[in-house]
Amino acid sequence: MSIKVLIIDDSALVRETMTSVLSSDPEIVVIGTAPDPIIGVRKINQNRPDVIILDIEMARMDGLTFLRKLNETIDPIPCVICSTMVSEGSPNAIKALEYGACSIIQKPALGTRKFIEESKILISDAVKSAYQSTGKLKKLIPSQIGGSTRPSTQEKKQNQPYTVQPKLTADVILQKPTKGTIPIDTTERIIVVGASTGGTEALKDLLSALPGDTPGMVIVQHMPEHFTKAFAGRLNGLSKMTVKEAENGDKVQRGLALIAPGNKHTLLKRSGKDYYVEVRDGPLVSRHRPSVDVLFRSAARYAGKNAVGVIMTGMGDDGAKGMKEMHDAGAYTIAQDEASCIVFGMPAEAIKNGGVDKIVPLQSIAKTLISATIIH
Repeated sequence: MSIKVLIIDDSALVRETMTSVLSSDPEIVVIGTAPDPIIGVRKINQNRPDVIILDIEMARMDGLTFLRKLNETIDPIPCVICSTMVSEGSPNAIKALEYGACSIIQKPALGTRKFIEESKILISDAVKSAYQSTGKLKKLIPSQIGGSTRPSTQEKKQNQPYTVQPKLTADVILQKPTKGTIPIDTTERIIVVGASTGGTEALKDLLSALPGDTPGMVIVQHMPEHFTKAFAGRLNGLSKMTVKEAENGDKVQRGLALIAPGNKHTLLKRSGKDYYVEVRDGPLVSRHRPSVDVLFRSAARYAGKNAVGVIMTGMGDDGAKGMKEMHDAGAYTIAQDEASCIVFGMPAEAIKNGGVDKIVPLQSIAKTLISATIIH
């Protein structure tokens, strides 16, 4: 089964070129194009795609508004943003990630056709990554146009096999425990946080409510490479804490929040009584890199009862296993409640897995963290 793609872009040239480039990949089939989201919705109702490639600046409805509305539905469709208006760290790029874009590709204002043709692998990989982020193979929707039951050439192509890569666990990143990994006696607390869809704004609200002497934090927010540095800079300007993109070997200390860099796993480690982060390459875990599970499980191993874990709004189940491991190691664990989540997937899975001590609304997480790091 091939990946079905719908292209929504107001440029006929982009639609034509993108169709040609993606159609040359045997694992992808373009099932339609649309010049704006209004027509795009009609195409979706006729034949639901697996992935949407979406521009931002369009007539009648802009791409960001459409993306936000799409991800408020019960069963959202993964989107890849491809636009001239998403330079690294720009408000549009941050909003696209906040509204649930799986990845972002910046196309140039000039030479667009050449860029798309030369970026075949980049675009195809973005589509495949977005498809795999759903964690499931979708059934084909029979065509209802013309009432024919005979398979078309396009439908035959759709029936070609497509293999989703296995969903790996944090075991592929975390080495087996060695002597000395059990946390030593110390009163120093650390906080680990995981978030995905909706997390950029939720983290802004959380960090802006915390005092400057909050225990050291390590945060995984699912974001593409190159965007986390700008995101950390944005949070740094809003928070009493110092916020920066994590670098390998950074010490986890009071008043500092470290953001895991995009496309790198970030682990908590310990040297004596000091905590630090290890930033490293590795395969996708729970279909993400960075992965919340990797961070949480390393916190369970190296901090144990000295850790406080927070799982926030996000799609999927990344972090659920790690939070259960933290809980079992004596850590205090908190989940954002359904009412305040953009997407309740990650907190819901952590709750279902039995790893959550307390469920609170977004506006109460900061207060709960302060109490937890003082009392527990």
